[in-house]
Amino acid sequence: MAIKDWHEDDRPREKLLKFGAAHLSDAEILAIFLRTGTQSQSAIELARHLIDQFGSLAELLAAPQQTVLACHGIGPAKYAQILASLEMGTRYLDSQLKTGQALGRSQAVKDYISTQLRGEHREVFAVLCLDNALNLLDFEILFTGGISSCSVCIKHVLRHALSHAASQLIIAHNHPHTDAKPSTADNLLTYELKKACDLLDISLVDHIIVGRNDTLSYAESCLAPFG
Repeated sequence: MAIKDWHEDDRPREKLLKFGAAHLSDAEILAIFLRTGTQSQSAIELARHLIDQFGSLAELLAAPQQTVLACHGIGPAKYAQILASLEMGTRYLDSQLKTGQALGRSQAVKDYISTQLRGEHREVFAVLCLDNALNLLDFEILFTGGISSCSVCIKHVLRHALSHAASQLIIAHNHPHTDAKPSTADNLLTYELKKACDLLDISLVDHIIVGRNDTLSYAESCLAPFG
């Protein structure tokens, strides 16, 4: 049955307008951006197939262009719509962070960092520089490593913070092929960086880990040295 023949409350666009985006599944959200399906699949069926094929919506969005374009039913136009939707979300969060509006909400910060790091296939380490009002001054990936590790120089992190006159920092890194569970090395780095920041009167606000399908906040989880 074509989507236009569904009950109005079940159609993704009508459902979104009536109940809000939170009531839609990942497949329904994706279907809205795909707009159409194929001769044998509705837009929702195509969206579900893509999510199942890649394992999750996050992995679909992070997949290489040639991999996505090789999927049946996905051409350059649909792929461009998917990328545009991702970029629009990133820019919206970026604009909120730059005015300090979102930094009081840990989920918004995690969403922003996730969109920045999810597509990285090697482990990277990033720093968000903030002022006293929690306005975002700068976001930058400072270090790039291999598949499962990344060396971080604490002195370089501090020099970077001082160069942007940051009074507060959020650090972040990714686990490209595993979950967001912190390793012993992650915990040690967080502890050592917190001590170093304290010496310069810089507040380390949080450490975010972006995993393959999840995101973890040290502060939200009350992990040391934040708990």
